Amino acid sequence: MRELTAIDALTVYEDALLGAPQGAGALHAVGDDGSRRRLPLGRWLGTPDAAEETVLERAVGPVLDIGCGVGRHVVALRGRGVRAVGVEISPVAVAIARERGAEVIEASAFEHPMTSEWRTILLLDGNIGIGGDAVRLLRRCAALIAPGGGVLVELEPPATAPRAQRVRLEGARAASGWIPWHFVDFEEIDRIAGAAGFGVAERWQDAGRWFADLRQPVRSQKPADSAGNCERSGGVPIGETACHPPG
Repeated sequence: MRELTAIDALTVYEDALLGAPQGAGALHAVGDDGSRRRLPLGRWLGTPDAAEETVLERAVGPVLDIGCGVGRHVVALRGRGVRAVGVEISPVAVAIARERGAEVIEASAFEHPMTSEWRTILLLDGNIGIGGDAVRLLRRCAALIAPGGGVLVELEPPATAPRAQRVRLEGARAASGWIPWHFVDFEEIDRIAGAAGFGVAERWQDAGRWFADLRQPVRSQKPADSAGNCERSGGVPIGETACHPPG
């Protein structure tokens, strides 16, 4: 198998996308800890399954889907009458998504100067790991969401996340060099979210997949009483007082 550079990880991904209809689209992520997993390429190229529908029904528009791939969630939300936009760095995935009718920005979410109008941001299919630093990514999300908005994330099962912080993609014809990735498990999300200024408003599992709804604390304008207690304003309680938000 021919090895490519880390810059060409996209090449391996795109080769798998284009080869999938011909049965040549197998794609694996191999961790620097020796872990190996087959990536669900067929699911990515399909339509949202029942577990994903439990996420999409919580999404309030406008929605930004970071790492949207071929746009299945963007298209599904549009079918629900919810405005959704994807952001994706792969030109091949963007082209497929646009053919399907998805509105997609071809860019990195870290670099594109997007507005902070989004009520919901999606980080599904393990996309909380983009860039190898989930806290940095969530802080970027915090800068993009409107007040009262939230981030819907997919996580690894409890206590099963690989320790690898670098992975390589292996396709049918080539393997990439190492790229940074951050696997975040269901039990770790409280710490990760808190470090980025979020709390976990809700968490659930469906069909063996694990999800969470992250919200920023709503800061009350009311002062603490004589006992040092604070009153919350409206919003989702997340385990911290309004005058002492996490992070």
